[in-house]
Amino acid sequence: MAKVSITDIDVSGKTVLMRVDFNVPLDNCVITDDRRVRMAIPSIKAVIDRGGKLILCSHLGRPKSCDDASCSLAPVAQRLSEILEKPVAFSCDVGGADSQAKAKELKDGDVLLLQNLRYEDGEKSGCEEFAGQLAALADIYCNDAFGTCHRTDASMYAVPKAMDGKPKVVGLLVAKEIKYLKEAIDNPERPFVAILGGAKVSDKINVIKNLLGICDKVLIGGAMAYTFAAAKGGKLGKSRVELDKIDLAKELMETGGDKLVLPVDTHCGDDFSSDCNKVVVKAGEIPDGFEGLDIGPETAKMFAEIVKTAKTVVWNGPMGVFELPPFDAGTKAVAEAIAASDAVSIIGGGDSAAAIQQLGFADRVSHVSTGGGASLEMLEGKPFKAVDCLDEN
Repeated sequence: MAKVSITDIDVSGKTVLMRVDFNVPLDNCVITDDRRVRMAIPSIKAVIDRGGKLILCSHLGRPKSCDDASCSLAPVAQRLSEILEKPVAFSCDVGGADSQAKAKELKDGDVLLLQNLRYEDGEKSGCEEFAGQLAALADIYCNDAFGTCHRTDASMYAVPKAMDGKPKVVGLLVAKEIKYLKEAIDNPERPFVAILGGAKVSDKINVIKNLLGICDKVLIGGAMAYTFAAAKGGKLGKSRVELDKIDLAKELMETGGDKLVLPVDTHCGDDFSSDCNKVVVKAGEIPDGFEGLDIGPETAKMFAEIVKTAKTVVWNGPMGVFELPPFDAGTKAVAEAIAASDAVSIIGGGDSAAAIQQLGFADRVSHVSTGGGASLEMLEGKPFKAVDCLDEN
């Protein structure tokens, strides 16, 4: 799946249309976390520092209409200008007259950010006419938006298809995601251990099935562990259980055998709060009026010992309610074990990425994915049309 990268081609004097993920959180039009903007900087600099003209496009939120100012990318243009320490032009449309005029004004090393892609109905529908307008702006297409690589929105799939005969490459961020999530999983150093958490078995059925076929161990934590405990006839109190997935859990346990490792104890509370009454019990022995909120200390120790032996680790999903101390202990123990190991360590996006950042271990793992849904689908082994259509290296 190795693809031609933006650094592999000559961009001098050429216009590059780069799809980025600037879907940042906003509070009254003020960016509260600019991490996604900063993560695109290496690819941006790979164009402008080599004399290319750069046009950036991204979605932001779910605008109700093209007049929804709460989803405007204007604050992102301002923040990007501050980070780059140079002006960033901003167009009030996406591929229309203003975009076309400002694209023509670009000089080598200049940057233009287009307005929110989702202001245009053609983005979500994959409209070829809309894609053609965007494609006509540039000489080169670059995909650096891993968080949406599992989608076939116009900017992800129809635009590169419309640029037939022109270079279609990956940005540095997407290249890194492919290297770890795809290539490292296809050819992992063993033992290969996957740690899966989160609330629902149903969210990760295909991930569990795929990883059971290629991993040496698959560790299950989070609320979805209670569905497995219920499948074993356990007592779960008021814990979250997917009753309609109990047969599936039985099937996965039978298929997985010793590969599938379930918690041996549970940290419970009688309320969803830090100051509730707490008790640690054996897995499947949660008393009435209590709910499981984290893996227990014995499970955390067991998981850490398994991680210690691994050569490749993939982690997707917290072990408990990591935002609510002391029920963050299981997630923290797993994060510490991964950070201390010598394994190639890949952290899936979403809550796992948030947890590893929050706990301060992000710089001690091999890779933190930028895409929750995209990283899950890659772990499932699904094809990515938006990546497959780019030039092969």
